[in-house]
Amino acid sequence: MKSTERRDPAMGTTAKRGVVAIARRGDRFLAIRRGRAVAAPGRVCFPGGHVEPGEEEHEAVVRECREELQADVEALACVWQSVTPWGTALSWWTVDLDPAAQLVAHPVEVEAIYWMTLEELLAEPTLLEGNREFLLRELEKGA
Repeated sequence: MKSTERRDPAMGTTAKRGVVAIARRGDRFLAIRRGRAVAAPGRVCFPGGHVEPGEEEHEAVVRECREELQADVEALACVWQSVTPWGTALSWWTVDLDPAAQLVAHPVEVEAIYWMTLEELLAEPTLLEGNREFLLRELEKGA
């Protein structure tokens, strides 16, 4: 079994693994609009991506932020786990981002970078459904 996969004992299959970065500045979340040449083009979501072979989740979330946004982050904690409809097991990590960081969108993977409130994200019609589910959980917790 590849290290980017994990066995799902309930299904007897392997699942690809991914990470999602949750960065905040006050009441705003860091979000991106996905590039037109990647999966789910033009959709709004949190930064993130796959876990590479031999890589730990906290390393993957740091790498993905660097690749997508040229941002150096510190992975703080895994705060949620979910599985996408296509079978990717996601780990949702809070990250610390320097408030003075200048974010630069990857020219292919990221069309735009946003800082959005919970309400703005939930009102966004192109928000990926897994991100909406995470945010509704945050709303229940009083984010």
